[in-house]
Amino acid sequence: MDTDVLIEIFDKNSQRGETALDEILENREPFCTTSINQHELLHGIMKYNKHVPGELSAIPILDYTKRDADLSPRLELELEKKGKKIARMDAMIAAVAINNKARFYTNNKKHFSEFKEFGLELL
Repeated sequence: MDTDVLIEIFDKNSQRGETALDEILENREPFCTTSINQHELLHGIMKYNKHVPGELSAIPILDYTKRDADLSPRLELELEKKGKKIARMDAMIAAVAINNKARFYTNNKKHFSEFKEFGLELL
C-alpha cells in the first residue's frame, strides 16, 4: 500500500479510506507496505504531532534491500533518459514492489504508472 492509501485508511472520517480498506480485504490477499512508505507516514504524523495509530504496527513491512538499491537507480535513470522526471522515493518504492512481485495499491497512479513498463502492477 502506498502512503496516500494508508493515510486515507487511518483517517476514520474518510470514505475513500473505507472504500480502499474494503477493496483490500475483499481481495483476500496479503497486504503490506514498504519501509519507505512507513517512513513517509511516520514523518507526516510526527510533523503534525498526531497520534501514531496502533494499527500501523500490524501492517507487514517490506524492507528496502540491497537488491532494491540496485534496481531503483536503474528505474530512475531509464525514465530520465525518456525525459520523465521521477521522484527518488517513488523509484525506491517501485523497486521494492517490483522485486517482491507485489501489486501496488495507490491513489496516485500518475506518479507510479511510469513503472508499469518495468513490471509494477497497480491497483
